[in-house]
Amino acid sequence: MSTPPTTPFTEVAGQKLAPEQSAYLDGFFAGLRNRGLTFGDVAPNPAAAPNLDDLIPEERIKRELHPLDAYPLLLQHAATNQAPDKENLFRFKWQGLFFLTPNKEAFMARLRIPGGQLFSWQLRELANIADQLTTGYVQITTRANLQMRLIAPKDTPEFLRRIQAIGLHTRGAGADNIRNLTCDPTSGVDPDELIETLPLAQQLGQFILNHREFYDLPRKFNVAFHGGGKISTVEDTNDIGFKAVRFVASVEAAKNLRAGDIVNAQIPPGVYFRVALGGATGHKAFARDLGVLVKPDEVIRVSAALIRVYIANGNRGDRKKARLKHLLETWTLEKYLEETEKLVGFKLLRLPVDLQSPISNLQSSIPHPHVGVFPQKQPGLNWIGVAAPVGQITAKQLRRLAEIADLYGSGEVRLTVWQNFVLPNVRDAFVETAKKALVKMGFDWRQSNLKSGFIACTGNSYCKFASSNTKGHAIELMNWLDKRFTLDQPINVHLTGCPNSCAQHYMGDIGLLGARIKVEGESVEGYHIFVGGGFGTRQAVGRQLFTGVSVNALKPAMEKIIGGWLTHRVPGENFQSFTNRHDLGKLQELLGGAA
Repeated sequence: MSTPPTTPFTEVAGQKLAPEQSAYLDGFFAGLRNRGLTFGDVAPNPAAAPNLDDLIPEERIKRELHPLDAYPLLLQHAATNQAPDKENLFRFKWQGLFFLTPNKEAFMARLRIPGGQLFSWQLRELANIADQLTTGYVQITTRANLQMRLIAPKDTPEFLRRIQAIGLHTRGAGADNIRNLTCDPTSGVDPDELIETLPLAQQLGQFILNHREFYDLPRKFNVAFHGGGKISTVEDTNDIGFKAVRFVASVEAAKNLRAGDIVNAQIPPGVYFRVALGGATGHKAFARDLGVLVKPDEVIRVSAALIRVYIANGNRGDRKKARLKHLLETWTLEKYLEETEKLVGFKLLRLPVDLQSPISNLQSSIPHPHVGVFPQKQPGLNWIGVAAPVGQITAKQLRRLAEIADLYGSGEVRLTVWQNFVLPNVRDAFVETAKKALVKMGFDWRQSNLKSGFIACTGNSYCKFASSNTKGHAIELMNWLDKRFTLDQPINVHLTGCPNSCAQHYMGDIGLLGARIKVEGESVEGYHIFVGGGFGTRQAVGRQLFTGVSVNALKPAMEKIIGGWLTHRVPGENFQSFTNRHDLGKLQELLGGAA
């Protein structure tokens, strides 16, 4: 099987390399690459280099100066407290810094935290950084990492230095990069899990950090692992989603047969990962199963190959068609698999045809399992899922959380994609004390079928794309509805400020998409309302039910929607099932009329 050449040039002094010379140099440079060495300073042959004028602006900017090499420019801007121009605004995203103009003349920083794992000593320094260099709070994102806001240009070098000093970094946290790697927030402690995924997320994160090629993708890229824990990682919404499955040879051979285990004599017994590609719910797409089984010790190698195929073949001429989803609209999954296997150098294990339908063995039946108290696989220990309303935490709360983690746990905190956090390793004797301390500091461990399902993006307070104040409206809305309903079924409500869908409104039971609405000739904040979305075993894209509901009309409209469901449903029917068995016209009639 042929391998791609590794020589960074094809001629010397105008003379083409002979085949023997190319073969020798390929081997030489491959050896250097395996030792972690590269020749990034070797300029390409000018005759072979693309004409920069023919490239779209983003690709031209990257070719003129790789954004990872733009740190000296960041220092220059800091020296004069200067706002970046348009090109450097794009480049500085490779440092995880996003200039908030026109909303604010300052940066937002997004931290990379593979697997969402943090420790108490990191929380304390993050609190100090938040107080001294930012707004005094942090926000948990839907990729289980943190964002910090209003960093002055003059403070960016010090901010980055202090973040790196506590073992975190921001490199590649935005733009054309692989975003924060997510996994089971209860990895290693959840008795339901099939395999620990936190080590895989951290290993892949380290691999990416040390390979420059992964910092020049056609567009953003998401990777998630799900090892079977109670808390979903919504891996089917990612460009690559790994989902653990366990095969047993027979019922008799399994000492502890679990619900959802796959009995199949064709596959050697053990835990594997199924791979799904092309998820992007902002584009109404869920990831599709690649039809292979990957052994855990192959995951990093296969991940790298899957990403490299995208790097080489993704659309670099049209930003609107540059995600992996769009490549898979022109390629078959089989072609993508073939190109991947060329890079890994072996055939991946095929999933038997009769099993190539979506599987449901890993979906938790517990309502909103990211909130609540649960026993760990380790006797005498528990993990507590804690709701932080729309993911916002003050510096004072960070310090208190660090103290609680040290006193009652193991000094560890895990972030989740549901904008909350998990406190693991709490001893039985300390559970009640920890619960009281968490409530006293403004959080809640008690699962709510309504409030625990709210997610909101940044909103227009700090994001130039957002049309509405999603976080503020989410808190108002959840408190309003909580006073009016006691639900017997969990419901997810996702508020996102723009079509980029950072809060993934299409996969919520109710999705609210921010918009500017005309009311008596005046432009006001509002939302389009979608219903019936879901993920995992209830995978579905929400349908738009109402268009242009102003903020003032939102609370009564949502009250009618939830009240209409409770009034007209079959007893015990969940919201998604109810909405999906009616057409939109009937739903508008049942849920309050045309808003």
